[in-house]
Amino acid sequence: MTINETIDQLINEFNQFDDWMDKYNYLIEMGRSVPLIDETQKTDANLIVGCQSRVWLSSEYKEGIIYFTADSDAVITKGIAYLLIRVFSGHTPTEIVEAETGFLDKIGLKEHLSPTRSNGLLSMVKQIKLYAFAYQVKEKNSL
Repeated sequence: MTINETIDQLINEFNQFDDWMDKYNYLIEMGRSVPLIDETQKTDANLIVGCQSRVWLSSEYKEGIIYFTADSDAVITKGIAYLLIRVFSGHTPTEIVEAETGFLDKIGLKEHLSPTRSNGLLSMVKQIKLYAFAYQVKEKNSL
């Protein structure tokens, strides 16, 4: 599934709920599915700066594809991490770097998060894009 297909699927899933409390509950449920980061990866180097809660994000690069894992000490944040991993994990660095993040506005996520959680969301997106960019540069240098 492409990044855009996953985004469309997420938008449809969130549009099924009229009430934002239902969307929050769905986000919490999603957090239970996040591919958990290995305990050895819960280091300061993998800690997302700018999040209200503690969030660790790790990446693994295999055969041209990036796979992400994460964990957080907050259930909403785990859900946000899962949502981002669902969109970006399993894709090439170029696909991730070029992907649009406007879907976060379309599902109303940034608008309904506290300012600190919204900043954390943006920090997670930024870190995912930075990982992808670093792998993209590494790919080009190895050619």
